[in-house]
Amino acid sequence: ALAISAIAQDDASFAGPPHRHRDAQLIYARSGVVTVATENGSWVVPPNRAVWVPSMVEHATRSHGPVQFRTIFINPDAARSLPSSCGVVEVSSLLRELILRLVELQDRPATPFAQRVCELLLEELTFLPAEPLSLSMPSDHRLRTLCQTLQAQPDTELSLDAAASRTGMSRRSFMRHFERETGMTYGRWRQQVRLLAALPALAAGVPVVTVALDCGYQSASAFAATFKRSLGRSPASYFE
Repeated sequence: ALAISAIAQDDASFAGPPHRHRDAQLIYARSGVVTVATENGSWVVPPNRAVWVPSMVEHATRSHGPVQFRTIFINPDAARSLPSSCGVVEVSSLLRELILRLVELQDRPATPFAQRVCELLLEELTFLPAEPLSLSMPSDHRLRTLCQTLQAQPDTELSLDAAASRTGMSRRSFMRHFERETGMTYGRWRQQVRLLAALPALAAGVPVVTVALDCGYQSASAFAATFKRSLGRSPASYFE
């Protein structure tokens, strides 16, 4: 039997309950945007990216509108050299073709060719650069409640002092706790919330200026500058 299996799924939209697999999982968004959430954070998967979910990590997956995605399941023994934590990668042309070919091969008997495709896919996964499309969530209930509110309303203006006050902490204590639990400063975390909230709308073709204002930016130029600084490309070219 092959160490890798693949499925294709095209949906108008979907939201799945939290679950886990013995196999590691690579979820590739061919079109549309998918979010994968775990207890520790969430990962946004825009078109031509994929999220890696290691074996036995509980996660919930949902789409933002219509989506076409392909999922690769990898036997834990075959995935030993791959990351032990979730992450988003940019899908190379080679990886995309390997994924699509594995989907085509699912209903056929295992062959030496299929085995070589699996081996090459595993090798290609070790070369792919990670994309900064994750959002860590704190475990402290005060911080987590605050973060969930800001995630649901990314255009909310809430200063550092106001955030500290809302959680009942001093400014210094809030800054220390927040960075320890999320690995980011409060300002950097807010920026990440807004960038990740922007991706589904950009992928759907919403004008950049509309996305910028909806996500709390004062102008399209300010949004575009932050976007390019964080993700390496302009909003207009990110999905090309």
